[in-house]
Amino acid sequence: MTEKNNNIASTEALRTKREFETEMNRCRDLFEKKTRDYGTSWRVLRLPSLTDQIFIKANRIRSVEESGENRVGEGLESEFVAMVNYAVMALMQQDLPPDDGQDLPTDKALELYDKHLHRAARLMLDKNHDYGEAWRLMRVGSMVDLILMKLRRIKQIEDNQGHTLVSEGVEGGYMDIINYALFCLIRLHEDDGLKNV
Repeated sequence: MTEKNNNIASTEALRTKREFETEMNRCRDLFEKKTRDYGTSWRVLRLPSLTDQIFIKANRIRSVEESGENRVGEGLESEFVAMVNYAVMALMQQDLPPDDGQDLPTDKALELYDKHLHRAARLMLDKNHDYGEAWRLMRVGSMVDLILMKLRRIKQIEDNQGHTLVSEGVEGGYMDIINYALFCLIRLHEDDGLKNV
């Protein structure tokens, strides 16, 4: 690779990192506000319930895309934010003992949220390096399809009580969902992104 190409790749990687962090902060801000309003009531949800919540959001986006009709009237951006937050909650639930009926303190919930969101971001940076910003050429609808595929895989693993023969577990699927949803948010904020939903 020439020096000029290296500089372009480096500039694009920095742009992606900056845009990714902007969208991560939007998601975290909503998570924090909802935690202050509701506590950690989501702790009662088991992993399959969180998976289904993500599925509902992704399926709504696909349904609106295919029908061209949005009867609820709510924007699709909020659905991507919700997918990020539900996937982070799922990763948090894996770290925590089963719900004992006690809310997590807000600072502990945010600490765990940051831990898992930043792990997903590190994975994105590694994959983005290897794939060379290919996600920027993808349609938002294609990324939604990939999220739905990941969800089907996660559901199958959950139905098999977590047993896999050669596949990664549900953790990798949740992290990929976080990253695809964040990519979609970035694409939606680009000039032509809304045309590709």
